[in-house]
Amino acid sequence: MTLTIRPPTPADRADWGRLFAGYAEFYGVAQSEAMRDRVWSWLHDPAKSTSGLVAQAQGRLIGLAHFRTVDDPLWAKTTGFLDDLFVDPSARGSGTAKALIDAVAAKGRAQGWPLLAWLTAADNHRARSLYDRLATPATWVTYEMTL
Repeated sequence: MTLTIRPPTPADRADWGRLFAGYAEFYGVAQSEAMRDRVWSWLHDPAKSTSGLVAQAQGRLIGLAHFRTVDDPLWAKTTGFLDDLFVDPSARGSGTAKALIDAVAAKGRAQGWPLLAWLTAADNHRARSLYDRLATPATWVTYEMTL
């Protein structure tokens, strides 16, 4: 399988939307088309910090990654944060997730980020087996406050 990692183009909107809807479903988030439209607009707005990459094989998108820069006071630098990573279930195990992470990391290195961080659900065992090979688990405990 020939895999291409690249930024999304306007022609990718429907395929990207299918993948992003699958990501939201995986995490049990009720997501509307209007929400996807908003995120799609962020990916194409240079004033926003959110960027994206897609993985394409055999003429269709099989994965996506959304990431952003974060001003990190502790490091006194801009770092990277990988918000969303999703591979179509039919393409899992193909190396697509690693290729997407590697591409985000390459962009971060080029921008001088000292680190790239991301979160996943504790029970996302399949993804964590990859993440444990690529990165060091953080010692930080994450909290969420609904506002």
